[in-house]
Amino acid sequence: MTLLFLDNLPPGINKGAILRFMIETGGASRDAIGRIELTGRQATVDIPDALADSLVKALDGAQLNHRHIRAWTQADPGRASAGTDEDHFQRLARLLDLEAEAEKAQLLAEMQRAGSDEAAERTGHTLVQLVIIDEYGGLGGRILVTLAKRSQNQSLPWHRLEVGTPVILTEEQSGGDTAWRGVVSQRDRQTIQVALNEWPETETSRPTFRLDVSNDEIARQRQRDALTRARSARGDRTAELRRVLLYEQPPSFQKQPDSAPAPLDHGLNPPQLEAVRFALAANDVAIIHGPPGTGKTTTVVEVIRQAVRQGQTVLACAPSNLAVDNVFERLLAAGESVLRLGHPARVLPQLREHTLDLLVDNHPDMKIARKLIREAYALRDQAGKFKRARPEPGAKREMRQEAKQMLTDARRIEAQTVERILDSARILCATTTGLSSEVLGRRRFDLGVIDEAGQSTEPGVWLPILRSDRIILAGDHCQLPPTVVSPEAAAQGFGLSLMERLMVELGPDISRQLTVQYRMHEAIMNFPSQEFYDDSLQADPSVRTHVLSDLPGVTAEALTETPVEYIDTAGASYDEEIEPDGQSRRNSQEAILVNRKVESLLAAGVRPGDIAVITPYAAQVRLLREPLEPLGVEVDTVDGFQGREKEAVIISLVRANLAGDIGFLADTRRMNVALTRARRKLIVIGDSATISVHPFYERLIGYFEQIGAYRSVWEEPI
Repeated sequence: MTLLFLDNLPPGINKGAILRFMIETGGASRDAIGRIELTGRQATVDIPDALADSLVKALDGAQLNHRHIRAWTQADPGRASAGTDEDHFQRLARLLDLEAEAEKAQLLAEMQRAGSDEAAERTGHTLVQLVIIDEYGGLGGRILVTLAKRSQNQSLPWHRLEVGTPVILTEEQSGGDTAWRGVVSQRDRQTIQVALNEWPETETSRPTFRLDVSNDEIARQRQRDALTRARSARGDRTAELRRVLLYEQPPSFQKQPDSAPAPLDHGLNPPQLEAVRFALAANDVAIIHGPPGTGKTTTVVEVIRQAVRQGQTVLACAPSNLAVDNVFERLLAAGESVLRLGHPARVLPQLREHTLDLLVDNHPDMKIARKLIREAYALRDQAGKFKRARPEPGAKREMRQEAKQMLTDARRIEAQTVERILDSARILCATTTGLSSEVLGRRRFDLGVIDEAGQSTEPGVWLPILRSDRIILAGDHCQLPPTVVSPEAAAQGFGLSLMERLMVELGPDISRQLTVQYRMHEAIMNFPSQEFYDDSLQADPSVRTHVLSDLPGVTAEALTETPVEYIDTAGASYDEEIEPDGQSRRNSQEAILVNRKVESLLAAGVRPGDIAVITPYAAQVRLLREPLEPLGVEVDTVDGFQGREKEAVIISLVRANLAGDIGFLADTRRMNVALTRARRKLIVIGDSATISVHPFYERLIGYFEQIGAYRSVWEEPI
């Protein structure tokens, strides 16, 4: 079977109308059309492979209720490819390898393309001409090295080396021969700290260093192993879950009791409480669908806490360290017995004392282990030293044997300490790919909860599935999908998460959506709600009408009393360009306008920390960062701002060309993220002549006009 996608559907469309459209316009028979699923203005339809080309040809551009419909197909990644012996897990493993090859090729190409240090830094994956300004031991036995530019007043350029990123540190004077692997542990505008496993011993007296992003092959190998184990499982709980997740048997649910358990968080609203009840009743799998601002993490935390009250053990995971720490911090604040697994450098500093590594390191029993290790090495040194007096026969062998026994005892004490700490926690938090059999052994959990599940490729989520008896997936498949570098893997569906696959196939039978949002003014919320959530979102009264002028110290004027503003740059020659010596795009005239809007917000009394500027393009981030970040205004890509919010957000769309080429903007889920970051004020700047060639942006501009938020750049004060 193939998935047919239909976009730009009329408002209020139903499945029956779509069925008639496909029969009358597409020439398909009723029996050939499978499941139809509606999400906002888009539908997905199961169709036979043989009809894919003819249906797309007939439907793409055809009119339905006076709207031109967009149609395209994508092979359904939930099923094995027709005509091959490749099963689901073999296919995922092959796509995982394609992605690994593409990532390596991309990094190599960027390094080769960047002939100069300046060009290398513009890729965002490299920092050069760094010096060590501080180094010390700590963080579970790691070495913490802080680096900066030689002139410490010089800020680091914009880069993608986030906390938790695996990196390679090389001494530039050695030609790359001297290198150390590590993980970014802290960063600010002027410094970056890396946690290494050994001291960086340099070959020159005043060395400079280069820092490059490194592929995480350990995580990749864990995913390969998980796919193999899932595929080969027989007669156990994993095999049962596999059958449900591959649609071989339907998921089942317990009959919900007449009286639900009393909520531990008394602030939960009815949709959140229903999602909690539904999740706890799942025998196999359930999905909590949380659109922006609807309190998904709050709901997830309640599910975990209720499961613990029922005597269950819980494995709480997410694809990113930041998402894990978000849940972890909430659970700690609620007083739960929770443990964080993973490299301490990848954990927020205020949470590190609760990581397994540091709890083991600080355990009283480890003092005995460290004493044994010191004595063992002393004995080994003594046995190896030359002595004038001939030792007794066998004395050296006995000393070495005693040292070996001491090291064995030390390792036993450490292993027992790890086991005791793991056994003491009812909840374990980790990234999906941070689950190590070396640490966890054969440990299983009654419940596995995967937050932000829509942002993980499917191989990643099989790691926690293998250790869980039941699975809860939480996230929003209408926001950012998993990042996939390989075009070939993406074309074969590697970017479709397990959560989205299940939502497409099983929909409301397996999920509950949260509908009350606590972030956005209703005028900011309404378009994403209509477009992506079937107009189901409601703004809580606490945020429904809030604007910037309600904040302390902010003056009341047109800028601060209105929630939405679109500034159209069409016809003003705000042309995009490719960054010199780079591949990313920027728009310098648009950047000047962004700066003016930020200055106006600051002049009105809005605090710099309450303002963010986001854009899909790294080159535009670099262009805006230099003037704005010294003011305290955050500038980042859309992807970098996922899961965040600010009182005021300015979006710079960048694209402005005669060809109507919109590039990244065609990924409308990315724009859903951008449009839903603002609480009280959203300002969008873009060229309507360029972007409105896409139906989504045509509707967006129409919405701005409808609510009186549309303005031409010619109306802007100079």
